[in-house]
Amino acid sequence: MRTRLVPAGFGVLSALVGVAAGHLVAALTEPSASPVLAVGSQVIDLTPTPVKEWAIAQFGTHDKAILVGSVLAGVLVLAAVAGVLAARRFLYGAALLGVLVAVPALLATDVLPSLVAGAAGIGALWSLTRTRQAGGGGRRGVLLAGGLAVGALAMGGAGRWITSYRSRVVEIDLPAAADPAPPFPTGLDDRVPGISSFRTPTSDFYRVDTRLALPIVDADGWTLTIDGDVEQEVSFTLDELLAMPLVERDITLTCVSNEVGGQYIGAARWLGVRLTDLLEQAGIGSTSADQILSTDVDGMTISTPLAVATDGRDAMIAVGMNGRSLTPEHGFPARMVVPGLYGFVSACKWITRMTLTTYAEQDAYWTERDWATDAPIKISSRIDTPKPLATVDAGRTVIGGVAWAQHQMGVAKVEVRIDGGAWQQARLGPSAGDDYWRQWYLPWTAEPGQHTLAVRTVDGEDDVQTAVRATPFPEGSSGVQEIVVNVA
Repeated sequence: MRTRLVPAGFGVLSALVGVAAGHLVAALTEPSASPVLAVGSQVIDLTPTPVKEWAIAQFGTHDKAILVGSVLAGVLVLAAVAGVLAARRFLYGAALLGVLVAVPALLATDVLPSLVAGAAGIGALWSLTRTRQAGGGGRRGVLLAGGLAVGALAMGGAGRWITSYRSRVVEIDLPAAADPAPPFPTGLDDRVPGISSFRTPTSDFYRVDTRLALPIVDADGWTLTIDGDVEQEVSFTLDELLAMPLVERDITLTCVSNEVGGQYIGAARWLGVRLTDLLEQAGIGSTSADQILSTDVDGMTISTPLAVATDGRDAMIAVGMNGRSLTPEHGFPARMVVPGLYGFVSACKWITRMTLTTYAEQDAYWTERDWATDAPIKISSRIDTPKPLATVDAGRTVIGGVAWAQHQMGVAKVEVRIDGGAWQQARLGPSAGDDYWRQWYLPWTAEPGQHTLAVRTVDGEDDVQTAVRATPFPEGSSGVQEIVVNVA
């Protein structure tokens, strides 16, 4: 058994050296070309939608880390086999490592990190195998293995630091809005413990996308191009966008993957250029286009219904979030924001191109995967406090949370049901506009025992949040959140 474990360990160590070397080179060039990330990105693209939704529901924001870990684990298992093969005949083991390198080389936009990974991994395997075969398996072999392990750690750590440094927040001086938002009201944050913040801090704002590595965008070289079925193609630099009249709006964004009562929703103050101001410069009056096909800096595409984006709502190309420039996680230097639509058809981050076209001519990433083309955000609500299955003290307490009816004349009422009884009207926090969520709370005298709590929203047109359950695919979840709590 030991005769196989040692060569297998050599294979694993060699693979780690290769992965670390490739990661370091990718950090200096294109982080997404790191071999493991390149394979992971392809896995995301090929994964069936139900599996993706299951992963998001089960693992939340940890789904990417679990995917990368799974890919790396698979690589290390095959690398162990390569080590065993190399002990018999080195060319066999080197060939298997070569195959492992060839896959990300074919998938990545930059082959250099994979080539370096292959050279480093095969070189390490050759050194370890030759040393052992030459009878140097004692002190010399231990020193060699230790040196390679330290080298792998050093290269991996350096790669992580360089990537973090290159993707750091770059602050841009944002001009004042020509059309500012009204003064932001004081929410219920301090009055109802456990309720969601009325304005979501940028650091807490949800992030759902297909990226395993954040794009690194040079603001000075970035441009936004509008082309396709327009009168003239136009391009804007970031400075040109910032010189245009900017609008400031309080808008809630929601991910279509959000389950009923889920966390993939956030509310922020956005600063940007009206989408219609940009489209008018390209000329869209006589076109036959019915969609805006947005493309980000790495080629990801998102389709937005043209009629919805230009119907008078506060759709914009945002450059600021909560009073500061966008962070890399949220689309620096610019992103699309369209209130009332789920993000997968409206919120292209790191945007660099908008093509006016038709749904019949071009499919975006999500429409190719049979998601809806027109996806208005459904009326919904969430209980923040108490938490599901929590134990609370008997006596006077509160039930509280947030509700939203984006671009539906806003939230008019929130109703709470306790133990299947009559719906009781909750008290609403202040309004920051129809495109923004509202906090709510209901005083409750909690009696000992187990209790079931439910919540629903009524919008300004008296439409009641539906109780019909639906999964996120293909146009967003629906249903009434119901939780169980214990009172002691």
